[in-house]
Amino acid sequence: MYPDLNLFIDGHWRKAERSIAVVNPATEEELGQLPCAGRADLQDALAAAEKGLAIWSRTAPRDRADIILRAAALMRERQEEIALTITAEHGKPLAQARLEVIRGAEFFEWDAGEAMRAYGRVIPAAAGSKLSVHHYPIGVVAAFSPWNFPMSQPARKVAGALASGCSIILKAAEETPGGAVHIVRAFEDAGLPAGVLNLVFGVPAEISEFLIPQPAVKLVALTGSTAVGRQLTALAARHDTRALMELGGHAPVIICEDADVEKAALSGAIRKMRNTGQVCTSPTRFFVHHSIFEEFKTRFTKRAAATVVGNGMEPGVEMGPTANERRIPVLTALVEDAVAKGAELLTGGARLGDRGYFFQPTVLANVPPEAQIMQEEPFGPIAVLNPVADLDAAITAANAVPYGLAGYGMTNRADYIDRMIDEVEVGNLSINTLEASLPETPFGGVKASGQGREGGADGLDSYLTVKNVWHSRSIT
Repeated sequence: MYPDLNLFIDGHWRKAERSIAVVNPATEEELGQLPCAGRADLQDALAAAEKGLAIWSRTAPRDRADIILRAAALMRERQEEIALTITAEHGKPLAQARLEVIRGAEFFEWDAGEAMRAYGRVIPAAAGSKLSVHHYPIGVVAAFSPWNFPMSQPARKVAGALASGCSIILKAAEETPGGAVHIVRAFEDAGLPAGVLNLVFGVPAEISEFLIPQPAVKLVALTGSTAVGRQLTALAARHDTRALMELGGHAPVIICEDADVEKAALSGAIRKMRNTGQVCTSPTRFFVHHSIFEEFKTRFTKRAAATVVGNGMEPGVEMGPTANERRIPVLTALVEDAVAKGAELLTGGARLGDRGYFFQPTVLANVPPEAQIMQEEPFGPIAVLNPVADLDAAITAANAVPYGLAGYGMTNRADYIDRMIDEVEVGNLSINTLEASLPETPFGGVKASGQGREGGADGLDSYLTVKNVWHSRSIT
């Protein structure tokens, strides 16, 4: 069921001179060979995108929306095929992969509606003058998507660009290319004009260093690490190119003394291990009121340790492998550093098995602030549980990192909720739920977690330019 992997440029699928293996992280078996774009391929993609922009930017919003909705409907129809691809290349349980397909389709469906709601406005003016504001597609978009959500992450970028009337060159993740291939197939079958959507893979630095300086590229859109985001933002700034960056996080969870301890612990343990903790909004740093800490710690650890780990194709599996072998030593080092500095290892902490890139569900408690994991996002199945004296201490600890993507709170007290809304430094705050975003809500971070927003009514802003028109009835 795994798709044949190709580049997609100017409406045609093609191979390349170089290729790399795509590996199933649960079995370490090769799934296919992924073509890596060379300079000539990138030049062709850029020329195609410029040609596609000339067509798509002049296509009526209603017609753009119709094509986007047709493609989304095809993705829904092909849910099982796409989900099997995602599980094969990423390792997540098949049930979660199916949900990812639906989530990706929802991004397209929402932005299809936004294509017809990118309103301008009329500004009150003096007699004899008319002031109006108009929105236009920014131009060619160079987009870079990560490996942790093979279908829904590229969907965010493609949806925003196409709804706005832009053309796009998508560089999807080499570890998990199949999700993006399915997106392109759906748009090809839905009748998207050639050149509007182009798909490339290859050496990330080579692709970014070629595309970003090109005068035709007007927006760089990335979901990725803060380190990579800073590099691409700096490169974009040197060429006066706009940047949309959704970067790393290190999400805090504040558990107040009035919270339902059992529900909070079970919910936290389940959500922490979802996608093997490889989520930029994954709840990681749990700050629990001291009066309920021991009960929370016991319940959380018990549920985390009971997580069913295995090949995502097998029934009943709750957590699959990490994305690649490189993640194992990184996670191991974070655990060892924390324990060496006085943390308590409650469960897990090591590689699981000898085949596949599996890591045990891991819980650390009483982790000192100088431990590496208190400042660095683990991007894996590791949770940190620390007691706090009160809400003041919890908010201070929550804000004590350079990141500010997502944060969570568990309480029913209105005064606590108001304080968290005002004082927790994140772009997305959720109370009594560990879901960080929906297609209809804006998503993005503050501090080192990025700039700009995807989704919601704000989601097209980065893909549009604004023109003010002052029309005077007579020459003045």
